[in-house]
Amino acid sequence: MSIDSLLGIFQGIQTLFATEPVLGLTRVFLMFLGMALVYLGKKGTLEPLLMIPMGLGMATVNAAVMFFDPLNLHGGMGTLFLEPTAGAALTSAAQAAGNAAAQAANSNAVSDLFYILQVDFLQPIYNFTFSNGLIACLVFLGIGSLLDVGFVMNHPIINMFLALCAEFGTIITLPIAKLFGFTTREAAAIAMVGGADGPMVLFTSLKLAPSLFVPITIVAYLYLGLTYGGYPYLIRAMVPKKIRGTPMDNPPNQRVITSGQKLAFAVIICVFLSFLFPVAAPLFLSLFLGIAIRESGLKPFQAVADNILYTSTLFLGLLLGVLCEASTILNPKVLPLLLLGMLALLLSGIGGILGGYVVWAFSRGKYNPLCGIAGVSCVPSTAKVAQKEAAAANPQAMILQYALGPNICGVITTAIIAAIYVSILGK
Repeated sequence: MSIDSLLGIFQGIQTLFATEPVLGLTRVFLMFLGMALVYLGKKGTLEPLLMIPMGLGMATVNAAVMFFDPLNLHGGMGTLFLEPTAGAALTSAAQAAGNAAAQAANSNAVSDLFYILQVDFLQPIYNFTFSNGLIACLVFLGIGSLLDVGFVMNHPIINMFLALCAEFGTIITLPIAKLFGFTTREAAAIAMVGGADGPMVLFTSLKLAPSLFVPITIVAYLYLGLTYGGYPYLIRAMVPKKIRGTPMDNPPNQRVITSGQKLAFAVIICVFLSFLFPVAAPLFLSLFLGIAIRESGLKPFQAVADNILYTSTLFLGLLLGVLCEASTILNPKVLPLLLLGMLALLLSGIGGILGGYVVWAFSRGKYNPLCGIAGVSCVPSTAKVAQKEAAAANPQAMILQYALGPNICGVITTAIIAAIYVSILGK
């Protein structure tokens, strides 16, 4: 048996040497990066529920390249996982106008899509849950079922102020991204990374920058996993140890919020926000439905919401990992995306801490400014970061329940900003 025949059996190895060196090395790098994400997820450094399937998917898809390209999109090589560009040639508007060429292109695109749905095993999940934003809504429903809006309803003005301060990156990154050559729509989608809300980034990029939504979403979720490890350094750089340890044992005007009040809050805010921003109504409904399920007290509903959250997060992580092919990462727009995503999260963290300082000053040193960074809506990671750093400076500083207020408000403010961007730019 010749070497070529032997390599034909092990196509993963053969395709590695048959591609350009840069592409081959990138594949190897992504294999090791994927394994590192699995390790860091297992260790608890990164979010395990997301990073373990994402890392395993990333490592596997770059190892499993074979001589298979039925749609002739990748130079004769591909995988059996999914093809994100299948059906992308559909032009319904031109077809409706009676353009014969467009009708032919649509017919071919539909055939390609139906063929690939029968071949790639993750293609149905991608087309019917990921590329239409359904998976973002399902994750939001699950997240809502975990949120206690009582933290928001206690001191709502302070919480909303801190959440708005922590949106600094989602606003400032937009003009900066335009300086890198991105369109206004693309820049808005990239800026949403600063909100640290993965489903919201997915939703916005699908609406405003469909050609870039895969790399934008991948970058967003990679960075969301890193906020837990990176934000402590930002806190230590900006907040002296003495102030980090500010206790919040007896805050004023703390009151007990009943489940009925929380349910009424969820219903009213959901309807009000949907009335103002219909374009984001599916996300608002999903989030507040989850909250309503939590506050209704019906255990079967809660069990369903929990299963939805964990199942959708598992498949979201897996799909993001499988989409991390070497060719995607080598897109020349990915490096600016990496830089801008990091900048957006950094600016949001800085804005949140500065907002925390404002509240600390007005309270005459009775409010811990670390609660400000919790306004970056990576629930509940940034609130945990605030608590961890406060306890490291002063073991008596228990601020988690107060940090969760701006943390949950951050989810709402990020949804509002996404709705504004899509309403203005999505026309």
